[in-house]
Amino acid sequence: MKKLLLLALLFIPQLSIAQTDTIIKFTKVADGLNFPEGPAWDGKGNLYVSSCYGGYITKIFSQNVSKFIDSTSNPYMKQTNGLTVHNDGNIYACDYGIGAIIKISPQGISQILIDSYEERRFNRPNDLAFDKKGNLYFTDPKSYGKDKLDGRIFKVNLESKKITLLADSLSFPNGIAFSKGGDKIFVCESAQNRILTFDVDSSGSFSNKTVFAELPGGDPDGLAFDINENLYIAHFGGGAVYILSPKAKVIEKIITPGKRPSNVEFGGDDMKTLFITECETNCVYSIQVKTPGMKLLTSPN
Repeated sequence: MKKLLLLALLFIPQLSIAQTDTIIKFTKVADGLNFPEGPAWDGKGNLYVSSCYGGYITKIFSQNVSKFIDSTSNPYMKQTNGLTVHNDGNIYACDYGIGAIIKISPQGISQILIDSYEERRFNRPNDLAFDKKGNLYFTDPKSYGKDKLDGRIFKVNLESKKITLLADSLSFPNGIAFSKGGDKIFVCESAQNRILTFDVDSSGSFSNKTVFAELPGGDPDGLAFDINENLYIAHFGGGAVYILSPKAKVIEKIITPGKRPSNVEFGGDDMKTLFITECETNCVYSIQVKTPGMKLLTSPN
């Protein structure tokens, strides 16, 4: 443990480590998936999960695991990543296979909402989040590498379909989540191994880009907040979920069953179940946490 702590201190100068390498009991919720990503809780007992390489979305209810929608029978879907369930009952998804944001009805019927900006196709839409007004924000990475500054973040007004470019020149922007009040947004810049924050004004515009935290190796991927605004980060390649305080201090580093956790999502009746998608084992796991997850700004919960 002392050696691990020393290594962590050497590689994370920005982070103050309170506790590391926590071993927790994991429950396997689903297996046999194909690069699982984008877990989304609907507040009704259902968890939806993308199988990025398989071209389908899985629906998990209690111990029942079924295929919800499949690209082989749906022309308006190919390879989804980030998902979120809106309080209108629809699932909104980033489909990097067709470079689009799609909407999927509760019956599993999909349609393309937007697929281009200034007459150019989106790159690879990755993850998404809604603000309090119902505007949709999503990350749009392209190439991977610290020197590949071609990633972007967009905002979409779903009523008018107006698309606004909010940030560019990013190194593979990935997971995205709003703070509790909605006045800040957090984005994993995976190729830089860091989490960025932007201030968000009443019009939805970004300002004050700041590095919130840096992680050692691996890629910060998906993220979610609890009600105390602690940030849970899936550390793809690092084999862990980090829990950071609002001051960017490491509260816990939870070692995952595989080395490639891709995303996290709170759910359960009391929002104290943390679901983790893991791509080395191609499974979805759950753990029980003490602090409930923060409900999303347009969550059906």
